[in-house]
Amino acid sequence: MLRDREEEILEALWGEIVEKKNHMCDISVLKDDEAIKQLTDLDYVEVKNNQVRLTNKGREEAKNCVRRHRLAERLFVDVLDIKDKLVHEASCKFEHLLHKGLDENVCILLGHPKTCPHGRPIPEGECCKDAKRIPKKLIMRLSELELDRKATISYLETQDQSILQKIIAIGALPNTGIRLIQKFPSYVFQIGKSQFAIDKELASSIYVRV
Repeated sequence: MLRDREEEILEALWGEIVEKKNHMCDISVLKDDEAIKQLTDLDYVEVKNNQVRLTNKGREEAKNCVRRHRLAERLFVDVLDIKDKLVHEASCKFEHLLHKGLDENVCILLGHPKTCPHGRPIPEGECCKDAKRIPKKLIMRLSELELDRKATISYLETQDQSILQKIIAIGALPNTGIRLIQKFPSYVFQIGKSQFAIDKELASSIYVRV
C-alpha cells in the first residue's frame, strides 16, 4: 500500500504529465526523495536523466489517487459545506482513507460529478461507466426530488435564520421521512400525515436522501 507522500507525488505527476499532455516531467528537486525510489521499485514510474514518466501501472494508480482527492473535495463542499480555505487540506487527509469501493460509494452518493469544485476533471471510475449504477443523486435538494418519491431529510442548508426557523417550525428536521407531492405553483410535501406548502427558496434549503 502506498504511503501518503507517494500518492501525492503520483497526483502531481498526473497533473504535469497526463493533464498537460507531456511525456515526461522534470524531477530534479525530487531526485533524492525516498518516495521516488519507492515508486520506481514498485514500477509506477521510470526515471532517466532527472526526467520521470508514468508507467501504465503508475498512470492507473495516479488516476485513482486524483479521483479520490477530487471526489473528497466535492464531498466536503457539496455535502459537508466546508469552506474553500479548508477544502484542499481536508481532502488531502481524507482521500487516503477512500480505498477501492469507498470512492465508488462517494461517487454514486454525489451523482457521478464530472469536475472538482475548482473545475478540474474527475477521472471516471467503473461506477460511472456502468449505466445501471448511475442513479440520480442520492442526496439532493427537496426541489429536485421526483414527485411521490419517498426520501429522508439529510440536512438543512441556509445562512438565513428566518428560513431555518420556518423549516424547523414545520418539523422538517434531519432523519425525518418526507414525500414531495407538488412543485407548482408552490412546493407541497408531506411529513407523517401533515402537508405543508413552501416556496422554492425553502425547498432548496432542505437536502434529502433517497
